[in-house]
Amino acid sequence: MTLLPQNQPSPKSVETRKRTTLLILLLPTTIWLFIFFVLPLIFVLVCSFLQRGTYGGINWIFTLDNYQRLISPLYWGIFWQSLQLAALTTIVCLMIAYPLAFFIVTRPERWRNILLGLVIIPFWTNFLVRTYAWIVILGNEGVINSILQSLQLIDEPISLLFTPFAVIIGLIYGYLPFMILPLYATLERFDFSLVEAAQDLGANNFRSFLRVIFPLTRRGILAGSILVFIPAVGAFITPDILGGAKTLMVGNLIQNQFLQARNWPFGSALSMILMGVILIPILIYLQSQTND
Repeated sequence: MTLLPQNQPSPKSVETRKRTTLLILLLPTTIWLFIFFVLPLIFVLVCSFLQRGTYGGINWIFTLDNYQRLISPLYWGIFWQSLQLAALTTIVCLMIAYPLAFFIVTRPERWRNILLGLVIIPFWTNFLVRTYAWIVILGNEGVINSILQSLQLIDEPISLLFTPFAVIIGLIYGYLPFMILPLYATLERFDFSLVEAAQDLGANNFRSFLRVIFPLTRRGILAGSILVFIPAVGAFITPDILGGAKTLMVGNLIQNQFLQARNWPFGSALSMILMGVILIPILIYLQSQTND
């Protein structure tokens, strides 16, 4: 029978010590998430089933009126417009980001870092300031209209600001890096010898992309699409600044209910429905990861 030295801890005590250390390290994060995420989420969920007070605030009376009110075509129209703008933003970001990420990956190592730095540079500036900059670019006396008038291509300024077009431009500009970075991470690990093998077997460039590159980079496409679609569908700063009253998204509607109409229960119901809509692409992504 072999005895462990007295100064050497047993495997069971080592495992217990590791678990205790892990719990201690996770405790601050768990407390933080519980206080600032779980509790507010529970409050919003409960609030969505309560009545609005006469002068704002909440009456602690259970009701389903807030969700029944969402059946109105007015609110479904706002939801549908938000989904359309978010989907279009995601598609355009993908069309721009995929070739750009592919270009960066195929550059020499020293150029990759420089190009990635250029992609990340916009994050050095506040998002609100960057959004306001588009007013200068898209305004009636902005950069685009000034150039077009100086070239005598137009006689009068084109109305670009406070339109769905301006909102889409702002969303694309704001969330394009979130599409580029996951695609770059996926393409960087891609084995390009597979493309050479496909071409040796007679596949052209398009067929090689469709049958080899695209399927193997699908995870990056899905991850980037989720990172763009989710914040875009709930955006309220960009449509508020660049869209004005003409382009109302669900994020603006929720903001108005909480801050202007002071209808917290209805704003909470809108928030819960939006959360349910956002969960759909997340579940699709998780299901695709499970299948892979």
